[in-house]
Amino acid sequence: MIGYHANETATAETVDVDGWLHTGDLGVMDTRGYVRITGRVKEMIVRGGENHFPAEIENVMLEHPDIAEVAVVGLPDEKWGEIIACFFRTEENCPVETHELHSHCRANLSPQKTPSVWRRVENFPMTGSGKVQKFALRDGFIAGDYEDPTS
Repeated sequence: MIGYHANETATAETVDVDGWLHTGDLGVMDTRGYVRITGRVKEMIVRGGENHFPAEIENVMLEHPDIAEVAVVGLPDEKWGEIIACFFRTEENCPVETHELHSHCRANLSPQKTPSVWRRVENFPMTGSGKVQKFALRDGFIAGDYEDPTS
């Protein structure tokens, strides 16, 4: 890519001096040279100086039999910088206890990757192309839009 049309600032932020396009995608390359996208830099959660990738936590959560959809986001926290929050929708709106979800995560993830905030949602805010608007979940939580299921 040469650059953005009539937007030198966006071009300078995205294309470096050597001509490399920085998409913001994170990935790994296997021994055969195939690249697998694992997440996005903007979605990365930095908790206590450690980087956590929402896609990893989401994949574990989707293995739980009651979970239909999930979105993991970072929420601001004074002590840790960010904490991990899991917004989820269950299959056919069946009840599920957050301690079950916590136990499921602890059995499959290291302790620091286990969400500390759990919010059940009826549906997710979506983009026109069908992607979850994680920024809207974060902003809504901060604004008090998501009730604590344990209160």
